[in-house]
Amino acid sequence: MQTNRSTFGILFYINTSKTKKSGKCPILGRISIDGENTAFSTGLEILPDDWNAGSGKATGNSKEIIEINRQIENYKTEVGNHYRNMLENKGYLTAGMLKNALRGIGTHQNAVMQEFSNFLEEKKKGIGIKNSENTYIQYCKGYRHLKNFLKEKLSVDDIPFGKVNIALIEDFAYYLKVDLHLSAWSVHSFIAPLRTTVKRGFNRGLLRQDPFFDYTQEKIIEHRRYLSGEELERLMKTNFRRASTSFIRDMFLFSCFTGLSYSDLKDLNHSHIQINNDDNQWIVLNRKKTGTASHIPLLDIPLQILNKYKNTKFAGTEGNIFKVRTLVDFDLQLKKIAQAAGIDKRLNFHMSRHSFGTTVCLTNGIPIETLSQMMGHKSVKTTRIYAKVTRTKLNEDMTKLEKRIAGKYELPDNQQTIKNI
Repeated sequence: MQTNRSTFGILFYINTSKTKKSGKCPILGRISIDGENTAFSTGLEILPDDWNAGSGKATGNSKEIIEINRQIENYKTEVGNHYRNMLENKGYLTAGMLKNALRGIGTHQNAVMQEFSNFLEEKKKGIGIKNSENTYIQYCKGYRHLKNFLKEKLSVDDIPFGKVNIALIEDFAYYLKVDLHLSAWSVHSFIAPLRTTVKRGFNRGLLRQDPFFDYTQEKIIEHRRYLSGEELERLMKTNFRRASTSFIRDMFLFSCFTGLSYSDLKDLNHSHIQINNDDNQWIVLNRKKTGTASHIPLLDIPLQILNKYKNTKFAGTEGNIFKVRTLVDFDLQLKKIAQAAGIDKRLNFHMSRHSFGTTVCLTNGIPIETLSQMMGHKSVKTTRIYAKVTRTKLNEDMTKLEKRIAGKYELPDNQQTIKNI
């Protein structure tokens, strides 16, 4: 790491304006860095006649004089060590920072992995309040990847914040992309918690500037995978021998027609089902991931599923509607369910939410603003990711357009003009 060297100096002097009754004056130290000066007390005293202002030391051979000079040398050594360590770890320092270090303030600042660990503890406490459990798990993975990177590439367990620069960030991204063969989206998701950790260090004054300011991540092209209408029908018509397999398929379909994420489905409570003035049932809840309100009218398919599992072994407890299994188990079973239904796609639970947005809603003409409200997005920009025009929708829209403009336009008869040319 390249450090910015400073003009550094330290001298000792006596403060004659504070002469005590004994005639002794306090000995002070003064640290100078890049023209900035700050004084500190040594706790030592001396008679003015025993002080050499030129050398900044006491003169004489008495035990008291020898002890004073010894302590002054200790101060010089300690300040010099702090200067070198802080310059190495931070890349910069001020006279005030060096004075604080001498007083024992800020000498044990958290390094990156320490701060990252503290950040994870806050995320853990915020599960269900400020963030989801899945977010916490993803950040834990990011922590492990960074720890392995430091161990494998730098042979260290931790690094001071001062050593985090654009080169290290890019090396970490390269490690994730090339060494671990991760996608651009995965690289971004594991860089994000490091960015937040570094930002915390920057806000606490552990970095002079944010190294992420010059970092440009690989552009991510969003591809939301979903089931087509034909695939949804095939999934609904497939029979399974085991009731537990049918239940997982039905939970997937329930999300396909409501747009609920796994975490929201898991916590779906009877109190979330409300009846409006037209006696229609709605799901009304705040999304666990974002905290935004989501209002979803219950269509026929999810209503049938609600009734199907009422008072069965798959019904939830403590007010929850369903007894939902783990997401890992869901995704594992969904791969087998897709194979049984003849669906040539790697099925996972989150595809149900994408299918709701694209196949069930947008393909059938639901306005994107309405979809955004149902999906609980904070911004319509997020919903636009789902607005992929399918070939079926494109064909339907062009057929409608053809009917609307039929007979409205007529090509002029310019055959005579062509003959005369």
